[in-house]
Amino acid sequence: MSNLWLISEDSFDPSHQHHQETIFTIGNGYLSTRGAHEEGYPEEHRATFIHGVFDAAPISVTELANVPDWLPLTVHLNGERFSLTSGAVESFQRTLDLRTGVLTRTVRWRSPQGDTATIVLERFASLADPHTLFIRCRVTPEFAGAVEFRAALNGNSDNEGLAHWRWLGQGRRADVLYLHNRTRQSKIEIATAMKLAAAQGEELAREVWDAENTPTLSLTMRAVPGQELIVDKFVAAFTTRDVASDRLTDAAVDRVDHVAGWPHALSDNAAAWDREWQRTDVIIEGDDEAQIALRFNLFQMLVAAPRDDGRVNIGAKTLSGFGYRGHAFWDTEIFMLPLFTYTAPHIARNLLNYRRHLLPAAREKAKANGFEGALFPWESADTGEEVTPTWVPHFADRTKLVRIWTGDIEIHISADIAFAAHQYWQLTGDDPWFIESGAELILDTARFWASRAEWNAARNCYEYTDVIGPDEYHDHVNNNFFTNRMAQWNIQAALDALDWLKANAPASAADLIARLDLTEARLAHWREVLEKIYLPVHPSGLIEQFEGYFQRKEVDLAALEPRTQSIQVIFGIEGTNETQVLKQPDVLMLLYLLRDHYADDAVRVNYDYYNIRTDHTYGSSLGPSIQTIMACNVGKPDEAYEHFIRAVRADLHDVRGNAGDGIHAASAAGTWQAVVFGFGGLRVTPQGWSTRPRLPKHWKRLAFKFYHRGKLQKVDLRV
Repeated sequence: MSNLWLISEDSFDPSHQHHQETIFTIGNGYLSTRGAHEEGYPEEHRATFIHGVFDAAPISVTELANVPDWLPLTVHLNGERFSLTSGAVESFQRTLDLRTGVLTRTVRWRSPQGDTATIVLERFASLADPHTLFIRCRVTPEFAGAVEFRAALNGNSDNEGLAHWRWLGQGRRADVLYLHNRTRQSKIEIATAMKLAAAQGEELAREVWDAENTPTLSLTMRAVPGQELIVDKFVAAFTTRDVASDRLTDAAVDRVDHVAGWPHALSDNAAAWDREWQRTDVIIEGDDEAQIALRFNLFQMLVAAPRDDGRVNIGAKTLSGFGYRGHAFWDTEIFMLPLFTYTAPHIARNLLNYRRHLLPAAREKAKANGFEGALFPWESADTGEEVTPTWVPHFADRTKLVRIWTGDIEIHISADIAFAAHQYWQLTGDDPWFIESGAELILDTARFWASRAEWNAARNCYEYTDVIGPDEYHDHVNNNFFTNRMAQWNIQAALDALDWLKANAPASAADLIARLDLTEARLAHWREVLEKIYLPVHPSGLIEQFEGYFQRKEVDLAALEPRTQSIQVIFGIEGTNETQVLKQPDVLMLLYLLRDHYADDAVRVNYDYYNIRTDHTYGSSLGPSIQTIMACNVGKPDEAYEHFIRAVRADLHDVRGNAGDGIHAASAAGTWQAVVFGFGGLRVTPQGWSTRPRLPKHWKRLAFKFYHRGKLQKVDLRV
């Protein structure tokens, strides 16, 4: 049986290098590094991103700044530089060990002059000490002479042409070289330090090259045929988000200087990863592809998860690529948070604290739009201000611009954040956090919804008009059912939270009542909005996604197969807006989130209606995982598995052709929900938890763990 912890490739194809750079991303929750080659390659998208290190950028307002490059390590065989673009590559293999986060590349290379060697490059970002990074290079020459290793820190990194860093200085302390840089606008400083150690072989010469912004160490060793040479590169990185500026360089140099060595660091890293997998791993027997693909998706979420910082979020592309510029969306709260809430509550709490920390900015956005309470930005970065670009180049004609409305009218995110906070509280029983932070998130978002509600006298109801629901194929719609129903849920949850606070934390209740101006008159208005929100449902249980949706043009999606483009590309933005085709089915997402509020028959009616109208493969990557769960809910395991495979393959198979931009984080985290809540049938209520397994017919076993009220629960389902 194949090793179900390894992601491997047996050849290097430059036409797919950006996809592979994403796939072979490594990280440790502090930073992540794309799978670019140490020695470089033309047209690469080489990048390392650190949580919270943003800088100004045109169009996207701000973006994660690609930090100074720690990877450079080149090998020279008798003076000839190892490169995949020259000489002859006689064998190639690259492997990512998901169990330990170690990336290994093995190449047998013959230089243009005929010198041959096997070169093995291993690297990892330590999970045990997130500020430390390691590369080991092993060279087995088949010739006599010399092998030179050149290691550098490169401060000339950029974001696809945009330079964010200014050089401040560099230097040497004993065997350690360091580099000091600062972002141009946000003024975040970073210090990186490195040393190069010969672990095996005869050292002939050592030099230091003090090239500005690229300090370099050269180490030359004797080459004897068949005798392996081993060199280790140790790197440390700190920013002024971690330590004060006057201590920054010392922190990086001292950390490198005190590294105990490769074997010790490797062991500590493996132990740290073992602890992660003890909580998070999901075992699938009978389906090797599903097993390794799910582990890959979980790995990518674990390397992006901030463990020690409550001021940062996980962007839609994690820290693995330039896509969405590191901005965070509702993807975090609805798709990623459940994974962490159930398996790593401390990480979930950090992510929720990010929103709590940025409540003032959400209040300012609501105020600027003429409303009360907290209106969270559709795209968020470091300050919590709205960073959704207003205009972007048209995907089909780069000479034209497209108006982006999501930052203006995709308002459901405020309820999504409240939902995630409430879910975390209910599952963990973390009352202190709820009293300190969670209740305020729920109450202040409720203030927004009550303020935003529009009275329609003719209908005798409250409405939410001119919005965008999760299905972004349709914009400027009225009464999107997902938005209206989640607003209703949010207001009810706020009223319940206030009652709970009055009974369990009266001082905190009094404080919030005063600070948020929760007068009896205001609460009475909340109750009126709650009761009269426009939420029409057909007698059959069918829910109209938004007002007028049923009158849109029907499209037979099956008749358009086979295709390799989204419906929006085929019909155009305006044309798609006139159809019933969905990027993702809002109604089914709502029924998933509020499953206990809807009868099985209603779920079945809506699944059958909306499933065939959804652009599953080329629409949103967020949809397939939830479709898996809903298909399980209505007793359609074959359809569920089809959706699931589409989800777990999203990045590994580059299903949408854009994985080179970074990991689809919502999809990656959603695969855990698909397995646990869909196939495993896990349901958690105030009374406890239960499972209703719906395993695919070829699965023999499904096992997973989760935390409930602070206790680790184990589920093991076998056929």
